[in-house]
Amino acid sequence: MAGRINDDDVKAVRDAVPIDAVVSEYLQLRSAGGGNLKGLCPFHDEKSPSFQVSPSKGLYYCFGCQEGGDTLDFVMKLDHLSFSEAVERLAAQAGITLRYEEGGYNPGRQQGEKIRLVEAHRAAARYYAEQLGGAEAEIGRKFLAERGFDQAAAEHFGVGYSPAGWDHLVRFLRGKGFTDKELILSGLAQDGRRGPIDRFRGRLMWPIRDITGEVIGFGARKLREDDNGPKYLNTPETPLYRKSQVLYGIDLAKKDIAKGSRAVVVEGYTDVMACHLAGVTTAIATCGTSFGGEHIKILRRLLMDNSGAEVVFTFDGDAAGQKAALRAFEDDQKFAAETSIAITPGGMDPCELRLAQGDEAVRSLIDSRTPLFAFALRSIVSGYHLDAEEGQVAALNAGVPVVARIKDRSLRDRYATRLGGMVGLTSPAEEEAVRRRVHALARSYERGTPEPALSGAAPGRGPQGGGRGRQPEPQRPAAPRGPRLDLRSPAHRVERELLKLALQRPDLVAPVFDAYGADEFTAAPYATVREAIAEAGGTTDADAGFLTRAREAAPDDTVRSLITELAVEPLLTRKDPDDFYAGTQLAAVRLAAVDRRIGQIQGSMRRCEAGGDMSAYASLQEELWVLEQYRQDLRNRGAAAL
Repeated sequence: MAGRINDDDVKAVRDAVPIDAVVSEYLQLRSAGGGNLKGLCPFHDEKSPSFQVSPSKGLYYCFGCQEGGDTLDFVMKLDHLSFSEAVERLAAQAGITLRYEEGGYNPGRQQGEKIRLVEAHRAAARYYAEQLGGAEAEIGRKFLAERGFDQAAAEHFGVGYSPAGWDHLVRFLRGKGFTDKELILSGLAQDGRRGPIDRFRGRLMWPIRDITGEVIGFGARKLREDDNGPKYLNTPETPLYRKSQVLYGIDLAKKDIAKGSRAVVVEGYTDVMACHLAGVTTAIATCGTSFGGEHIKILRRLLMDNSGAEVVFTFDGDAAGQKAALRAFEDDQKFAAETSIAITPGGMDPCELRLAQGDEAVRSLIDSRTPLFAFALRSIVSGYHLDAEEGQVAALNAGVPVVARIKDRSLRDRYATRLGGMVGLTSPAEEEAVRRRVHALARSYERGTPEPALSGAAPGRGPQGGGRGRQPEPQRPAAPRGPRLDLRSPAHRVERELLKLALQRPDLVAPVFDAYGADEFTAAPYATVREAIAEAGGTTDADAGFLTRAREAAPDDTVRSLITELAVEPLLTRKDPDDFYAGTQLAAVRLAAVDRRIGQIQGSMRRCEAGGDMSAYASLQEELWVLEQYRQDLRNRGAAAL
């Protein structure tokens, strides 16, 4: 049984790896003011950033889906790791050697499963890269050279070679301490008659990395005629590798994608290499699957969905390439970014184009891109006989659904006019009729009614020939994970602000805050947060571990999430908070508590008077007088009266 990681080592890992550095490996962050950063949430789809990171607190929180936590929580949730696996991954990044209790330190036995699989892939990538220099790999080096890639290019992308024998890699990894079970689970090996054998044999190898740069799989290219396998063989689905969630080259391209707000999607490993070497360093590719929703999520987090962002798809100029481009159109509206198409000349892919015409031709290909809407309209309309009125009507029927799906209304109007001109309807009255049809269909889409499928606009169909596509699934709001609070209530609003100060700037509210009881917070969840702060040691002695202790003191995940939210949410003041601002919140909460107590006493006095209990009445009257004096003092002097 694996030992427990030493608590001091866990704290050292939390302190050593800044949360913004970890989160930035997965998505683009921008300033949110007040020292916080913001980006598109990686845990749910959203159009505007509601995900915030507080580097000073070491916490993140999404105000859209209520996911929040510290650096370890982020890695655990996004990469589906256990707590120990997350600690081990970050410890490896920080160069921290972990100590294990209840049995001592034994990394080969005690590290988490996914961490072990990552290490196996890392070792395999090094092994394959070394083999590329051997005599057997001459055929692989020749393949690369024929496509314009030298040794430096191979090293930059980590290209390697898998020997043609049955178990070369298996024996190598066994020597590194990996078990047969781990080799099978990783997809690096498969079951043979006498035990595990290498999955990849006699092939050119491309390491496939996740967005953080870790090798999670391989793409293997066939080199010999006697190899009866497919041209390209990829790692099977494993705990690390999900082909629908992987983009080849994303680790190399992510910084330039975020910096330049542009991504270029190509179709293969050699195309990515060619583009990067030609200076198009934002090129990426899918791995044996079509570009889909999970790939879009990865790009959206890097592009931040700003209006100036762009995604460029490259496809061959043949019929298959145009068909693939139209499939890309189906996903266009999931981007706020502009989407364009670059069609390679003569049916060449970017790798062939670079080899034939040089680096400048590859850069020119991307620069000469066509907006996707214009390309889609041209492709659809060109399939109809526009010399006849029937063909014009059919082309119009096919093109209107395309234009109606454009989100930008001004752009939608311009394309409606363009569509009319393309089918031969050029008079002002005809153009206006086309725009009205587009607007009507766009409104139906906004109401969630089914839309005509793009494939229904094939040539030969009459005006009624467009089929029905699938009905778009309405986005369901995320189920509320935290308690619902009436934040319009002034009492709740000021209580929230005071708790935010206690968690974010305990120095401004200590030691007065620590004298406040949980009953001074009228919202039950806020009262529980107050108790958690007390259990964490209070604000007076708050140190670097204060927030962590407060979150650990929460009685359940709901309160823990609320503490994280309060620790990250910006304060309501536009200026940096100071003693005066903190004192105002302290006084407001105390004044509200005094008002409530006065109301309770007055009610009790009426009951005592009605029941004839004058002794109790006199005692309450004395307490009322003291509280009324205190209330007046609070109103006059504010925090100075506390």
